Amino acid sequence: MENNYNLIDDQEDDSDGAAYICHISDFSTINGYVFILFTIISVIGNTLLICVLVTQKVLKFVTKTFILNLACSDLIFTATLPFWAYYHLHHWVFGDFLCKFMTAVYFVGLYSSIFILTGMTVDRFITVVLNKWPNNSLRKRCAVGVCVAAWVISIAVSPYDASKMQVENDSYCEAYSEAELGYYLQVSLLFFLPFAVIIFCHLSIIRTVFQATNRQRRKAVGIVFCIVAAYFICWGPYNFLLFIKSLYQPSGCKAAQRLETAYNICRILAFSHCCVNPLLCLLSQRIRRHLLDLLKVKTIFQKNFLPTFFLYTNCIYKYIAH
Repeated sequence: MENNYNLIDDQEDDSDGAAYICHISDFSTINGYVFILFTIISVIGNTLLICVLVTQKVLKFVTKTFILNLACSDLIFTATLPFWAYYHLHHWVFGDFLCKFMTAVYFVGLYSSIFILTGMTVDRFITVVLNKWPNNSLRKRCAVGVCVAAWVISIAVSPYDASKMQVENDSYCEAYSEAELGYYLQVSLLFFLPFAVIIFCHLSIIRTVFQATNRQRRKAVGIVFCIVAAYFICWGPYNFLLFIKSLYQPSGCKAAQRLETAYNICRILAFSHCCVNPLLCLLSQRIRRHLLDLLKVKTIFQKNFLPTFFLYTNCIYKYIAH
């Protein structure tokens, strides 16, 4: 969709000061096809990751619990991408209910991931820096409790965001203009507050880990650190730009063009995060090994069981036909 701004371009000669419409470059086609690509990669990667985590003992219970919930969060977020892809390639044809419902699902995936990442980081902080867990059983219960709380809070908060969405002109699923300021501020704050907690915890973790001489201890926080860093590399610029958009109104067409270009690039980077976690988990040699074992099992199944199954099915069909 083309974005239009009612602006006065400072660099144009407009003696009567009348506002006019700026025609901003259209990123809809690029966004649509990129979202389809993200959907395919995310579904394959996160499904395989969940299969490995569920069927194999590749990680300790607490880390596995957090990563498993993150994979589910990514899949929930990914479930909305085909709708946004179609929306960008054509227009919104799914009605007002799905406009609100898909927005709610989008925010469930978004909020749950940041809350789970915060819980994962706090767990690492307590384990590495404070070393205060009285026993492993309590740590496991806390991990499960944090994940449950993350889902409950995300599901409870997301309808409020969805209520600000509406279908305009039977073609656009957007936040109504009166709600845009609060919408951008809320999303930004729900990102930056956990971000502050995570930054504090990780600075403490890094200092403690690099003071230690135990190389295994450094490796123990490696995957968690990469997952958290990747989240903020992907989502940080986008949320920062949302915060800017809530406070800044471009004064000319060129400024509006730059803002819109930056917004679309940052959104693509943010949405790519749903594909990242499975790739980062492959940094673990154990996960790579078990994934290869899982793929080998599927290959053997396809080569041996499926041909036999189809042969017997064909024989039964011929018997019944005659």
